Amino acid sequence: MSASGGERAHAALVLNPVKVDARRLRRALTALSRRHGWAPPRFYETSIEDPGQGVARAAIDAGAAAVLAAGGDGTIRAVAETMCGTGVPFAVLPGGTGNLFARNLGLPLLDVERVIEGVFTGFTHPVDMGWARLSRPDGTQTEHGFVVLAGMGLDADMIANTRAELKRTVGWVAYLDGAARSLPGAKPFRVVYQIEDGRLHAARVHSMLFANCGALPAGIALLPDASLDDGAMDIAVIQPTGPLGWLGIWRKVWWDNSVLRRTRAGRRVLERRDRDTSIRYLRGATAEAAMVAPTSIELDGDELGTAVRMVCRVERGGLRIALPAGHDTSRF
Repeated sequence: MSASGGERAHAALVLNPVKVDARRLRRALTALSRRHGWAPPRFYETSIEDPGQGVARAAIDAGAAAVLAAGGDGTIRAVAETMCGTGVPFAVLPGGTGNLFARNLGLPLLDVERVIEGVFTGFTHPVDMGWARLSRPDGTQTEHGFVVLAGMGLDADMIANTRAELKRTVGWVAYLDGAARSLPGAKPFRVVYQIEDGRLHAARVHSMLFANCGALPAGIALLPDASLDDGAMDIAVIQPTGPLGWLGIWRKVWWDNSVLRRTRAGRRVLERRDRDTSIRYLRGATAEAAMVAPTSIELDGDELGTAVRMVCRVERGGLRIALPAGHDTSRF
């Protein structure tokens, strides 16, 4: 592969030095670039001031033939914001607590060298990118990308209440501690929302999720029908009812979605059971929600403060993901 003007192509690695083994990744990418006849790679580190958008732009402007991102979900989200719509191959290297995007892509979490190899000998596949426009309590608006999901209410509170030191020691299991801290004080809030049909709906909810993909760690299917490349967004309206409401939600997410739906016999059981309204699933390329009071927001595990309105949309095929040769995309 050659760059324009006869120059050898080069890869760029954007990495979060706090989250990953930078020396190992630099060494692996340098060796593979040499092996496949590419020019030496270029390296860019994120910082508090620039979590990934700026350095990714610098990599693209420097003519990178492929951009690799290594870090947590927040780093991947930040780099994806810049990569969206460029057409430049984008490789996702697992390295954080949840690795949710990497998990939904089905990437080998413990074999990062294989993912890097895919830049040179693999293929690319288009996947969707989510965008959320937030209206703040002071009247200002901001727009941010997400590759996994945007959440409001309890979902965002859970992220905020997850202790950073626990994430470093036990990984994604730390989010269970965040949930335990958030649930006792959780209160429903009123929201008015509409999907792309334009009809208004009002509800009291604990949380709303706008998802580009739906798998969580441990094989849990939060939004079982969510797809990375269908151009649609899957929305979950979470409104537990009664004292056992949260048990019903756990049953639906873990048992119904993650176990029963995987077999024909299990799907028949679900068809015969009374419909559970604790979680309502909706779909659409766009969705808008207005909250009565400022509500906490999170995107891909990043706290985004509070908002009084959120408009989410999907940009179909916005990211050109680099994948290892033979990688299965049928479950995207």
